[in-house]
Amino acid sequence: MLPVTPTEAGHEPAQGRLRGRVALVTGSTGGIGLAVARALAAEGCDLVLHGLADPVEVASELGSLAAMHAIHARYHVAELADPAAIAAMIDAVGAVDVLVNNAAIRHFGPIEAMAPADWNLDLAVNLSAAFHLIRLTLPGMRARGWGRIINMSSIYGLVGGTNRAGYVTTKTALIGLTRAVALETARSGITCNAICAGTTLTPNIEGRIHAAMAAQGLDLAAATEQFLDGKNPSGRTVEASAIGAMAAFLCGEAGRDITGTALPMDGGWSAG
Repeated sequence: MLPVTPTEAGHEPAQGRLRGRVALVTGSTGGIGLAVARALAAEGCDLVLHGLADPVEVASELGSLAAMHAIHARYHVAELADPAAIAAMIDAVGAVDVLVNNAAIRHFGPIEAMAPADWNLDLAVNLSAAFHLIRLTLPGMRARGWGRIINMSSIYGLVGGTNRAGYVTTKTALIGLTRAVALETARSGITCNAICAGTTLTPNIEGRIHAAMAAQGLDLAAATEQFLDGKNPSGRTVEASAIGAMAAFLCGEAGRDITGTALPMDGGWSAG
């Protein structure tokens, strides 16, 4: 695990609603996960980033977060398809006050062409990993009388879709897990919610839009509109930073009584 401390960064601690809390955000080396981590850091939360990237690639982001917000920032590599690796990560991390289950994979194609190994991997990373992380961090949250669990579901947890059976199934099941945990922790000072994002401007989506521009000779506006056809009725992608802000809101005092919800951030997609 690669740590960076505020002392090394040379900054004095600033005030923040989550100062003294520790957040573990899975799949946080980029995209939505990193946006959530940045929003929590801005509230003074110490961070454990997670991913599969080389720690050297993450060092700059860790240093930036630690310096900017005077927090402790660490990075842990763990294969979430392996329950033993998850347990080892939690042993290394220690107390977790905010758990954000963000990491996910997806396999595209019709269900009859889906390899059983791909189906099992979707279940392991997208769903079972969240179960294991919750069961391992929840006892500490209960002991401290405070905790925030945020499961990153998806618009595909609220509506169906073709050629992604594993993703739709696991993101839908995450909402069920969210509700169960919320009810079991309702009087404990812990909340559990799911965020259901529509098409979000992540590096992956941006790359797919730019690929369409190159392949079809489209400008950015036309390629984006084509990509969003049948998706976000707003006609624009969701900003990852907005999802981060929502996660930080749920962790604050105003989010104390929000639990067991599936919050759509989809430009109206789920309203149709």
